[in-house]
Amino acid sequence: MPYPHTGPTGLGQIAQQATQVLYQHRLVSTRQLHQLITPHHTRTEYLRRQLHTLREAGLAETVGRRLSGQTELLWWLTEKGADAVESVGLLPQRPYRMSPEAALGPLQEHTLATVDTGLAFVDWARRLGHECGPLDWSPETAHYYRDDARPGEELSLVPDAVLNYVHTDTKAKQRTLLTFFIEVDRTQMTIARLAQKLHAYAAYYDYTPQQTAGRGTKTGRRTTTTPAWRYRYPAFPRLLMVLTGASDSRLARRIADLRSLAASDPALTTTGLRAGVTTLGQLQHRGPFEPIFTPILGPAELADAWLRPVSLAA
Repeated sequence: MPYPHTGPTGLGQIAQQATQVLYQHRLVSTRQLHQLITPHHTRTEYLRRQLHTLREAGLAETVGRRLSGQTELLWWLTEKGADAVESVGLLPQRPYRMSPEAALGPLQEHTLATVDTGLAFVDWARRLGHECGPLDWSPETAHYYRDDARPGEELSLVPDAVLNYVHTDTKAKQRTLLTFFIEVDRTQMTIARLAQKLHAYAAYYDYTPQQTAGRGTKTGRRTTTTPAWRYRYPAFPRLLMVLTGASDSRLARRIADLRSLAASDPALTTTGLRAGVTTLGQLQHRGPFEPIFTPILGPAELADAWLRPVSLAA
Protein backbone atom coordinates (compact mmCIF):
# COMPACT_ATOMS: atom_id res chain seq x y z
CA MET A 1 0.00 0.00 0.00
CA PRO A 2 1.65 3.30 -1.03
CA TYR A 3 2.22 6.06 1.47
CA PRO A 4 3.13 9.05 -0.77
CA HIS A 5 4.62 12.26 0.64
CA THR A 6 4.92 10.93 4.19
CA GLY A 7 8.62 11.33 4.85
CA PRO A 8 11.37 13.94 4.84
CA THR A 9 11.23 16.10 1.75
CA GLY A 10 13.96 15.82 -0.87
CA LEU A 11 13.83 12.03 -0.92
CA GLY A 12 12.27 9.64 -3.41
CA GLN A 13 8.94 8.08 -2.55
CA ILE A 14 10.44 4.69 -1.66
CA ALA A 15 13.01 6.33 0.63
CA GLN A 16 10.25 8.36 2.29
CA GLN A 17 8.21 5.22 2.90
CA ALA A 18 11.29 3.53 4.33
CA THR A 19 11.81 6.32 6.87
CA GLN A 20 8.21 5.92 8.03
CA VAL A 21 8.53 2.15 8.41
CA LEU A 22 11.86 2.45 10.23
CA TYR A 23 10.47 5.11 12.56
CA GLN A 24 7.43 3.00 13.40
CA HIS A 25 9.14 -0.37 13.77
CA ARG A 26 12.62 0.69 14.95
CA LEU A 27 14.77 -2.06 13.40
CA VAL A 28 13.95 -3.70 10.06
CA SER A 29 15.99 -5.90 7.72
CA THR A 30 16.47 -5.23 4.01
CA ARG A 31 14.38 -8.32 3.26
CA GLN A 32 11.53 -7.12 5.44
CA LEU A 33 11.62 -3.62 3.94
CA HIS A 34 11.53 -5.14 0.45
CA GLN A 35 8.47 -7.24 1.29
CA LEU A 36 6.72 -4.36 3.02
CA ILE A 37 7.46 -1.52 0.59
CA THR A 38 8.45 -2.94 -2.82
CA PRO A 39 6.89 -6.42 -3.08
CA HIS A 40 6.03 -5.71 -6.72
CA HIS A 41 9.76 -5.55 -7.55
CA THR A 42 11.39 -8.93 -8.15
CA ARG A 43 14.81 -7.58 -7.18
CA THR A 44 15.93 -5.38 -4.31
CA GLU A 45 18.50 -3.18 -6.09
CA TYR A 46 16.31 -0.08 -6.33
CA LEU A 47 15.29 -0.31 -2.68
CA ARG A 48 18.91 -0.80 -1.65
CA ARG A 49 19.95 2.34 -3.55
CA GLN A 50 17.23 4.31 -1.79
CA LEU A 51 18.33 2.98 1.59
CA HIS A 52 21.95 3.87 0.93
CA THR A 53 20.77 7.38 0.02
CA LEU A 54 19.24 7.58 3.50
CA ARG A 55 22.50 6.44 5.06
CA GLU A 56 24.58 8.91 3.04
CA ALA A 57 22.24 11.71 4.18
CA GLY A 58 22.78 10.70 7.81
CA LEU A 59 19.12 9.69 8.24
CA ALA A 60 19.63 5.94 8.67
CA GLU A 61 22.30 3.51 9.82
CA THR A 62 22.89 -0.23 9.64
CA VAL A 63 24.17 -3.11 11.69
CA GLY A 64 24.99 -6.59 10.44
CA ARG A 65 23.20 -9.77 11.43
CA ARG A 66 24.70 -13.18 10.75
CA LEU A 67 22.10 -15.43 9.17
CA SER A 68 22.74 -18.79 7.46
CA GLY A 69 26.39 -17.97 6.91
CA GLN A 70 25.67 -14.57 5.38
CA THR A 71 25.43 -11.06 6.79
CA GLU A 72 22.03 -9.39 6.55
CA LEU A 73 21.75 -5.62 6.97
CA LEU A 74 19.39 -4.27 9.60
CA TRP A 75 18.29 -0.65 9.20
CA TRP A 76 17.34 1.94 11.80
CA LEU A 77 16.86 5.71 11.89
CA THR A 78 19.43 8.01 13.39
CA GLU A 79 18.41 10.89 15.65
CA LYS A 80 18.47 13.10 12.57
CA GLY A 81 16.23 10.66 10.67
CA ALA A 82 13.73 10.37 13.53
CA ASP A 83 13.59 14.16 13.90
CA ALA A 84 12.95 14.50 10.16
CA VAL A 85 10.01 12.07 10.33
CA GLU A 86 8.56 13.81 13.36
CA SER A 87 8.80 17.19 11.64
CA VAL A 88 6.31 15.97 9.01
CA GLY A 89 3.79 15.17 11.76
CA LEU A 90 1.96 12.28 10.09
CA LEU A 91 2.87 9.57 12.59
CA PRO A 92 2.32 9.54 16.35
CA GLN A 93 5.57 10.49 18.03
CA ARG A 94 7.41 7.65 19.70
CA PRO A 95 9.77 8.30 22.60
CA TYR A 96 12.43 5.70 21.82
CA ARG A 97 15.53 6.20 19.74
CA MET A 98 17.51 3.33 18.29
CA SER A 99 21.28 3.18 18.76
CA PRO A 100 24.03 0.85 17.53
CA GLU A 101 24.12 -0.75 20.98
CA ALA A 102 20.36 -1.34 21.04
CA ALA A 103 20.34 -2.57 17.44
CA LEU A 104 22.93 -5.20 18.36
CA GLY A 105 21.42 -5.90 21.77
CA PRO A 106 19.42 -8.82 23.16
CA LEU A 107 16.08 -7.52 21.85
CA GLN A 108 17.24 -7.56 18.22
CA GLU A 109 15.75 -10.96 17.36
CA HIS A 110 12.50 -10.23 19.20
CA THR A 111 12.07 -6.94 17.32
CA LEU A 112 12.66 -8.67 13.98
CA ALA A 113 10.25 -11.50 14.87
CA THR A 114 7.57 -8.92 15.68
CA VAL A 115 8.14 -7.29 12.29
CA ASP A 116 7.90 -10.72 10.64
CA THR A 117 4.56 -11.26 12.39
CA GLY A 118 3.16 -7.96 11.12
CA LEU A 119 4.62 -8.70 7.70
CA ALA A 120 2.69 -11.98 7.57
CA PHE A 121 -0.57 -10.07 8.02
CA VAL A 122 0.43 -7.56 5.33
CA ASP A 123 1.37 -10.34 2.92
CA TRP A 124 -1.88 -12.25 3.38
CA ALA A 125 -3.97 -9.07 3.18
CA ARG A 126 -2.53 -8.50 -0.28
CA ARG A 127 -3.29 -12.07 -1.33
CA LEU A 128 -6.84 -12.04 0.04
CA GLY A 129 -7.88 -8.56 -1.08
CA HIS A 130 -8.01 -7.25 2.49
CA GLU A 131 -6.30 -4.16 3.88
CA CYS A 132 -3.28 -4.14 6.15
CA GLY A 133 -0.25 -2.02 5.35
CA PRO A 134 3.29 -1.48 6.66
CA LEU A 135 2.13 1.13 9.16
CA ASP A 136 -0.99 -0.69 10.37
CA TRP A 137 0.61 -2.07 13.49
CA SER A 138 2.19 -0.14 16.31
CA PRO A 139 4.75 -1.75 18.63
CA GLU A 140 4.73 -1.47 22.40
CA THR A 141 1.78 0.80 23.12
CA ALA A 142 1.13 1.12 26.85
CA HIS A 143 -2.32 0.38 28.36
CA TYR A 144 -2.69 1.37 32.01
CA TYR A 145 -4.90 -0.58 34.41
CA ARG A 146 -5.29 -1.87 37.95
CA ASP A 147 -5.56 -5.46 39.10
CA ASP A 148 -7.51 -6.57 42.18
CA ALA A 149 -4.75 -9.10 42.84
CA ARG A 150 -2.27 -6.20 43.23
CA PRO A 151 -4.23 -3.43 45.01
CA GLY A 152 -2.81 0.07 44.96
CA GLU A 153 -0.45 -0.52 42.04
CA GLU A 154 -0.68 1.33 38.74
CA LEU A 155 0.09 -1.35 36.15
CA SER A 156 0.98 -1.14 32.49
CA LEU A 157 0.12 -3.69 29.81
CA VAL A 158 2.42 -3.31 26.79
CA PRO A 159 1.58 -5.63 23.85
CA ASP A 160 4.38 -6.36 21.42
CA ALA A 161 2.09 -4.81 18.81
CA VAL A 162 -1.45 -3.55 18.29
CA LEU A 163 -2.41 -4.45 14.72
CA ASN A 164 -5.35 -3.15 12.66
CA TYR A 165 -6.68 -5.24 9.78
CA VAL A 166 -9.64 -4.59 7.48
CA HIS A 167 -11.29 -7.87 6.51
CA THR A 168 -13.32 -7.65 3.31
CA ASP A 169 -16.11 -10.13 2.57
CA THR A 170 -16.88 -9.56 -1.10
CA LYS A 171 -19.86 -11.93 -1.11
CA ALA A 172 -21.55 -10.23 1.81
CA LYS A 173 -20.25 -6.81 0.70
CA GLN A 174 -19.02 -6.25 4.23
CA ARG A 175 -15.84 -4.69 5.59
CA THR A 176 -14.83 -5.31 9.19
CA LEU A 177 -12.05 -3.60 11.12
CA LEU A 178 -10.30 -6.18 13.27
CA THR A 179 -7.87 -5.11 15.98
CA PHE A 180 -5.43 -7.58 17.48
CA PHE A 181 -3.13 -7.54 20.47
CA ILE A 182 0.00 -9.36 19.29
CA GLU A 183 2.39 -11.13 21.64
CA VAL A 184 5.48 -12.75 20.11
CA ASP A 185 7.26 -15.44 22.10
CA ARG A 186 10.64 -16.76 20.99
CA THR A 187 10.70 -19.29 23.85
CA GLN A 188 13.00 -16.95 25.77
CA MET A 189 10.65 -16.52 28.73
CA THR A 190 9.24 -19.16 31.03
CA ILE A 191 5.81 -20.54 30.31
CA ALA A 192 4.70 -19.18 33.71
CA ARG A 193 5.69 -15.66 32.62
CA LEU A 194 3.73 -16.11 29.41
CA ALA A 195 0.69 -17.19 31.42
CA GLN A 196 1.08 -14.06 33.59
CA LYS A 197 0.70 -11.99 30.44
CA LEU A 198 -2.67 -13.67 29.85
CA HIS A 199 -3.68 -12.72 33.39
CA ALA A 200 -2.70 -9.09 32.67
CA TYR A 201 -4.88 -9.01 29.55
CA ALA A 202 -7.83 -10.39 31.51
CA ALA A 203 -7.29 -7.76 34.21
CA TYR A 204 -7.21 -5.00 31.58
CA TYR A 205 -10.39 -6.40 30.02
CA ASP A 206 -12.18 -6.05 33.37
CA TYR A 207 -10.62 -2.79 34.50
CA THR A 208 -13.07 0.05 35.02
CA PRO A 209 -11.37 3.31 36.05
CA GLN A 210 -12.49 5.49 38.90
CA GLN A 211 -13.22 9.17 38.48
CA THR A 212 -13.04 11.96 41.01
CA ALA A 213 -16.50 12.81 42.29
CA GLY A 214 -17.87 16.35 42.39
CA ARG A 215 -18.17 18.54 45.44
CA GLY A 216 -20.71 17.67 48.07
CA THR A 217 -20.35 13.91 47.70
CA LYS A 218 -19.42 11.76 50.64
CA THR A 219 -16.68 9.87 48.85
CA GLY A 220 -13.77 11.27 46.90
CA ARG A 221 -14.16 8.88 43.98
CA ARG A 222 -16.89 7.20 42.02
CA THR A 223 -16.63 4.17 39.77
CA THR A 224 -17.74 4.44 36.17
CA THR A 225 -19.44 1.58 34.38
CA THR A 226 -17.34 1.95 31.24
CA PRO A 227 -14.26 -0.30 30.96
CA ALA A 228 -11.02 1.53 30.21
CA TRP A 229 -10.54 -0.24 26.91
CA ARG A 230 -13.76 1.22 25.48
CA TYR A 231 -12.12 4.64 25.37
CA ARG A 232 -9.61 3.22 22.87
CA TYR A 233 -11.34 0.42 20.98
CA PRO A 234 -14.88 -0.21 19.66
CA ALA A 235 -14.48 -3.86 20.66
CA PHE A 236 -11.87 -5.52 22.83
CA PRO A 237 -9.01 -6.66 20.57
CA ARG A 238 -8.47 -10.36 20.12
CA LEU A 239 -5.21 -11.52 21.67
CA LEU A 240 -2.99 -13.53 19.30
CA MET A 241 0.14 -15.16 20.69
CA VAL A 242 2.67 -16.11 18.03
CA LEU A 243 5.40 -18.60 18.97
CA THR A 244 8.72 -19.07 17.20
CA GLY A 245 12.36 -19.85 17.91
CA ALA A 246 12.09 -23.60 18.46
CA SER A 247 11.09 -26.85 16.76
CA ASP A 248 7.44 -27.52 15.93
CA SER A 249 7.26 -30.25 18.57
CA ARG A 250 8.61 -27.99 21.28
CA LEU A 251 6.22 -25.19 20.30
CA ALA A 252 3.31 -27.66 20.42
CA ARG A 253 4.29 -28.66 23.97
CA ARG A 254 4.52 -24.99 24.88
CA ILE A 255 1.00 -24.38 23.59
CA ALA A 256 -0.33 -27.32 25.65
CA ASP A 257 1.46 -26.08 28.77
CA LEU A 258 0.10 -22.55 28.26
CA ARG A 259 -3.46 -23.85 27.99
CA SER A 260 -2.97 -25.90 31.13
CA LEU A 261 -1.70 -22.93 33.16
CA ALA A 262 -4.47 -20.71 31.82
CA ALA A 263 -7.10 -23.25 32.90
CA SER A 264 -5.77 -23.09 36.48
CA ASP A 265 -6.00 -19.27 36.75
CA PRO A 266 -9.30 -18.29 38.43
CA ALA A 267 -9.20 -14.87 36.75
CA LEU A 268 -9.38 -16.56 33.34
CA THR A 269 -12.32 -18.87 34.01
CA THR A 270 -14.94 -16.14 33.56
CA THR A 271 -13.13 -13.57 31.43
CA GLY A 272 -14.55 -12.36 28.13
CA LEU A 273 -11.03 -12.24 26.72
CA ARG A 274 -10.60 -14.08 23.42
CA ALA A 275 -7.09 -15.41 22.98
CA GLY A 276 -5.47 -17.80 20.53
CA VAL A 277 -1.97 -19.12 19.95
CA THR A 278 -0.18 -20.27 16.81
CA THR A 279 3.33 -20.44 15.38
CA LEU A 280 4.99 -17.88 13.15
CA GLY A 281 5.56 -20.56 10.53
CA GLN A 282 1.85 -21.41 10.37
CA LEU A 283 0.94 -17.73 10.18
CA GLN A 284 3.38 -17.13 7.32
CA HIS A 285 2.54 -20.22 5.28
CA ARG A 286 -1.22 -20.56 5.79
CA GLY A 287 -2.34 -17.07 6.76
CA PRO A 288 -4.46 -15.74 9.64
CA PHE A 289 -7.80 -16.83 8.19
CA GLU A 290 -7.05 -20.52 8.14
CA PRO A 291 -7.69 -22.65 11.25
CA ILE A 292 -4.20 -22.24 12.70
CA PHE A 293 -5.02 -20.78 16.14
CA THR A 294 -5.51 -22.93 19.21
CA PRO A 295 -7.80 -21.16 21.69
CA ILE A 296 -5.95 -20.65 24.95
CA LEU A 297 -9.18 -20.73 26.95
CA GLY A 298 -11.91 -23.33 26.56
CA PRO A 299 -12.06 -26.25 24.11
CA ALA A 300 -9.01 -26.73 21.90
CA GLU A 301 -10.95 -26.57 18.63
CA LEU A 302 -8.81 -24.85 16.00
CA ALA A 303 -9.97 -21.41 14.83
CA ASP A 304 -8.90 -18.63 12.51
CA ALA A 305 -8.01 -15.09 13.60
CA TRP A 306 -11.67 -14.36 14.33
CA LEU A 307 -11.20 -16.94 17.11
CA ARG A 308 -14.44 -18.65 16.20
CA PRO A 309 -14.38 -22.45 15.97
CA VAL A 310 -14.25 -23.61 12.36
CA SER A 311 -17.60 -25.38 12.77
CA LEU A 312 -19.25 -22.05 13.65
CA ALA A 313 -17.41 -19.95 11.08
CA ALA A 314 -18.63 -21.94 8.10
